[in-house]
Amino acid sequence: MIKKIGILTGGGDCPGLNAVIRGVVKSAIIQHGWEVIGIEDGFDGLLDLNKCRPLTLESVRGILPRGGTILGTTNRGNPFSYPVERDGQVVTVDLSDRVVENTRILGLDALIAIGGEGSLKIALELAKKGVPVVGVPKTIDNDLRGTDLTFGYNSALETATDALDKLHTTAESHHRVMILEVMGRYAGWIALESGIAGGADVILIPEIPFDIEEICASIKKRSGRGRRFSIIVAAEGAFPAGGGRVVAKAADERNIIERLGGIGQYVAKQIEQCLEMDVRVTVLGHLQRGGSPTTFDRSLGSRFGTKAVAMVAAGEFGRMACLRGRDIATVSIEDATSELNLVDPDGEIVHTAEDLGIMMGR
Repeated sequence: MIKKIGILTGGGDCPGLNAVIRGVVKSAIIQHGWEVIGIEDGFDGLLDLNKCRPLTLESVRGILPRGGTILGTTNRGNPFSYPVERDGQVVTVDLSDRVVENTRILGLDALIAIGGEGSLKIALELAKKGVPVVGVPKTIDNDLRGTDLTFGYNSALETATDALDKLHTTAESHHRVMILEVMGRYAGWIALESGIAGGADVILIPEIPFDIEEICASIKKRSGRGRRFSIIVAAEGAFPAGGGRVVAKAADERNIIERLGGIGQYVAKQIEQCLEMDVRVTVLGHLQRGGSPTTFDRSLGSRFGTKAVAMVAAGEFGRMACLRGRDIATVSIEDATSELNLVDPDGEIVHTAEDLGIMMGR
């Protein structure tokens, strides 16, 4: 019989996390009378029991419109490969047994892990070691297979589209090429959908390696029609045909995930070399992760939270809540994390962009 559950948020923050936490806490307490333990800073919190605290109805009062997560998070906390310093050297060690033991010490009958691909893969490995885990999909990148949409994505789109609306006025006034660099890692969803909604002229995504000469030709063609400015949206993971991704910081022992960034400046430099136009770059960065969640993300996060509790009650462990059409369903975490959800280069939404006259870098 379930009496106590734990909940954590792992990976990068995004709008809607608090909506999920609130949904879990309210549903668990009101519908089942369970005790809920909040685990701070992702899986790191299960390595230090001082980072675990009870969550009550009072704890989640007023957090629905708040961005971020009241539990804190980290995208570096992998207990299966945890960096520690020994004799002046950083080495990685497997501390997963300590995590499993601490879930027993806490008396957790289940663990709800809210995260993206990386965090849910960690959750899956813990499930294989006997921890009863339920997953909730979270990422602004929308790159998690197994769900139609992840919460946080809609809020990030709104931020990017709003930025494009603002960039249009200054680009047209100064007759410039304006480049907006957005997040998304290896998936181009944010760039593609915000670019369509924000009236971009060129959209560069990781799934379609771009040809800089074709981009310059497209801008020249616009100029020939009297359009003396252009708007380019570049996903951080976009890269030129025959080249590699631009990396702000490579992966190492301390940072197991490479940090993408700089593609906007790269494209700007290339355009300046072939066109006599001013080029300016705006890197949207972590603005896409911050702020209050949209109505859609508040609703979706709340639905995911209550579904996760229902899954615990039904004993559906090793599975993840997901959106299928208009309904909340479940999928195995293994299937959901087996590969990334990427844009189809020949899919309907890419063709929609091209039918609108948007140059996709090819």
